[in-house]
Amino acid sequence: MIAHIRLATRGSQSYENTHPFVMRDNSGRTWTLAHNGTVFDCDLLNPFTHCQQGQTDSERILAYITSRMDIEMENKKELPAQERFGIVDKILCEITPENKINLLLFDGELMYVHTNYQNSLYRCRKGDAVIISTKPLGRHVWEPVPMNTLAAYKDGKQMYTGTNHRNEFFETEEKMRLLFLDFANL
Repeated sequence: MIAHIRLATRGSQSYENTHPFVMRDNSGRTWTLAHNGTVFDCDLLNPFTHCQQGQTDSERILAYITSRMDIEMENKKELPAQERFGIVDKILCEITPENKINLLLFDGELMYVHTNYQNSLYRCRKGDAVIISTKPLGRHVWEPVPMNTLAAYKDGKQMYTGTNHRNEFFETEEKMRLLFLDFANL
């Protein structure tokens, strides 16, 4: 299950901007994404503004991911889990510089988890499940999700660990960029 309560740093508070976003790739695989963060600058995502229904950077991230899957599948019917993971890992290495990318992404088989912002995603094991939250919930033992590294889970077990891209996002950057955006909109 993916649930998301949105702060709305990009786009209006409307149904079209509500997470999670869902898209299908050309194989028919359904991708579901919830993103807690902000994309300040990423030319790779700009081409997807024309096809999105809302105004969020999060929807563009998902459109970019499904587009890359489609490109990789041009000569195949479907990609195995390890190949899909590798593609998502590369994408996160590409889009994380100077951007805050906390996300949960589900492809029908794997649950991908990523953060590059300190103290913003936590995980807890409860029975055979792994719970991911932006804040520790209840009295369970919670630990921070490893920084700057994509992880993928299947049936509560971590299956893959990605590249440590070292693109940590710092809050001072976010504040300065938001101030600049506010000033630019005057």
